[in-house]
Amino acid sequence: MHRQELAPMIDHTVLGPETTLEDVHEVLDAAAEYGMNACIPPCYLEEAVTSAPEVTIATVVGFPHGQNDHDVKRREGVLAWKAGADELDVVINVGRLRAGEDEAVAAELEELVAAVPIPVKVIIETALLSDDEKHRACEAALAADAAMVKTSTGFADGGATLEDVSLMSEYLPVKASGGVGSYADALEMIDAGAERIGASSGVEILEGAPE
Repeated sequence: MHRQELAPMIDHTVLGPETTLEDVHEVLDAAAEYGMNACIPPCYLEEAVTSAPEVTIATVVGFPHGQNDHDVKRREGVLAWKAGADELDVVINVGRLRAGEDEAVAAELEELVAAVPIPVKVIIETALLSDDEKHRACEAALAADAAMVKTSTGFADGGATLEDVSLMSEYLPVKASGGVGSYADALEMIDAGAERIGASSGVEILEGAPE
């Protein structure tokens, strides 16, 4: 896959707790130069949208553990959209899912999806789930009319695997995130069914791609 074709599939990401506005500008500059999207913390949205209007910008909701009250998640998503976010990546409530409260998980996601006119990707945090739970998480995202399912936040032990991407792609388009650090890694994820790659190493991935 050539660099120009791959670039729009990458969400170049900076979401660590120590992230500064300078870090965000570096990610936005790289995204603009290479044709990638960017995924940044919500607190920097207004500055990001102003400085890089040409970049598709995603931000996170309920990050990184997904345990916020459902009204808070919905409000967070609405505020992010109004601040200029093009896409939202929301973390499911893993605890409720693992407790079998699938309807509550789906209802929370549905509230958010209905509240904003932009795509919502659902982070199911695969490293914390059994295969059965992964299926149920994807079913909840599908029932909520989410745009995508995403493997990981990067804050749990473990990231995207080929097996998880393949499983998730049975339900919705997949964003493979966590541990994708090279062009070869990205191609493997895409071959497994991923349609988007989330990575802090977007530049390195594209530098490895043929021009």
